[in-house]
Amino acid sequence: QMILVESGGGLVQAGGSLRLSCAASGGTFNWYGMGWFRQAPGKEREFVAAINYNGGSAYYADSVKTRFTISRDNAKNMVYLQMNTLQPEDTAVYYCAAGSVAGASQRDYEYASWGQGTQVTVSS
Repeated sequence: QMILVESGGGLVQAGGSLRLSCAASGGTFNWYGMGWFRQAPGKEREFVAAINYNGGSAYYADSVKTRFTISRDNAKNMVYLQMNTLQPEDTAVYYCAAGSVAGASQRDYEYASWGQGTQVTVSS
């Protein structure tokens, strides 16, 4: 099981940008898809973005697909989420997850390892 550590969260004004990073260790990073999920206060965890094992394909939630970009660097065991044009509704704890499959999955039950999360707060 991989250990995942997120960083890069913070407070930003609406319209601003943040780049989240996730450092992975303890597993075969380049075999598996990776994903980002988020959970806002009082809401269920939701899918944000996913990328397959080699970065060749990615999927996004409709609410973020024109604003967020997921990427990975297999040489560094890192996955990133570039978030642009942030809105107050993007406020949430963002979680990095390592998949149990090679593809880019939107299903949380296909993720075997989870980070502790990083808080993103967007002020209006």
